[in-house]
Amino acid sequence: MQTVLIDTDIAIDYLRGIPDARNLIYPLWDNNAAYLSILSVYELYAGIKDNEEEDTENFIQACNVEPVTTEIAKKAGELYRKFRGQGITLTSLDCLINASAIIRGHKIATRNKDHYPNKEVLLTMGLHKKE
Repeated sequence: MQTVLIDTDIAIDYLRGIPDARNLIYPLWDNNAAYLSILSVYELYAGIKDNEEEDTENFIQACNVEPVTTEIAKKAGELYRKFRGQGITLTSLDCLINASAIIRGHKIATRNKDHYPNKEVLLTMGLHKKE
């Protein structure tokens, strides 16, 4: 099964009980194919409410957490420069998540498709807009 890097928006959807996110993530967990960038861990904790900590921690523990390495940081810098040269400005976090997917061979599950201009890294099924 293809490994999938779950972007923060999909993690939040899962934690809020959105069916599409749960339907996507459960099979990934069953096949040990769910990955979460350490940067998404940061983003989840940056927006967490006191009553959400246990569910958030359980979610994180159920995923394989992908660290940022020197190789990933270098690739992220290359991506930032490449897309900036095309007039597309991306955040550092999105470039690092994108680079993690490229280096590690993951697809990215996200609804924020504009954050990842190289569409070949995107998971193309199972995600819809939130209701």
